[in-house]
Amino acid sequence: MASTLSLLGNRYWVLRHGKSIPNEKGLIVSSLDNGKLEQYQLAPDGVTQARSAGELFLKELKDSGILLESVRICYSPFARTAHTARVVASVLDIPFEGPQCKVIEDLRERYFGPSFELKSHDKYTEIWALDERDPFAAPEGGESAADVVSRLVKAMQTMETEFQGCGILIVSHGDPLQMLQTILSAAMEQTSNSTDLLARLEAVKVLPFVLSKHRKFALNTGELRGVA
Repeated sequence: MASTLSLLGNRYWVLRHGKSIPNEKGLIVSSLDNGKLEQYQLAPDGVTQARSAGELFLKELKDSGILLESVRICYSPFARTAHTARVVASVLDIPFEGPQCKVIEDLRERYFGPSFELKSHDKYTEIWALDERDPFAAPEGGESAADVVSRLVKAMQTMETEFQGCGILIVSHGDPLQMLQTILSAAMEQTSNSTDLLARLEAVKVLPFVLSKHRKFALNTGELRGVA
């Protein structure tokens, strides 16, 4: 089996956004229109989490011998993720408006549908139970786990095409980052001689027994994790 690094042109870390105002209020904010509103950016505790994550990321970059000029921060367009990415960029002394920071819409939050939007986050368990039963089934008007995974594969393709030899921080949301880790892990475990990561991701993204288990890769708010 090919090693992780031989399949990728970059090193990757994931970071779930810091604690947000919706987190504090216990609200589901998953539509792109709502998610971009500044009223749903980070709470003060989330800014602290983002700063701590930036400091840890900086240490891990140094330990890995990755220079700051080789760092890229790719983030979801939601206010809470953009705010997190901005704080991390500040810690790294990287211009947030410069070429090292890139918004990628395919990294956006999973849309849970109108019956969940702006409702209590206690309803998340209903979605996750559905995912376990059938990751190809979507809540009414929302995205299935498989829908999210399809656009995450496109996001990986974008990053692997545009960047080479970089240390990439992906700043996104709980469900998308769980699913991204799920398919990356499954792709690495494939008993295949192929060194084409994207081909491997395409192969595993259609496997229900893979997608239904994404919760095992859950992240806390502000949690940084090296993935590849």
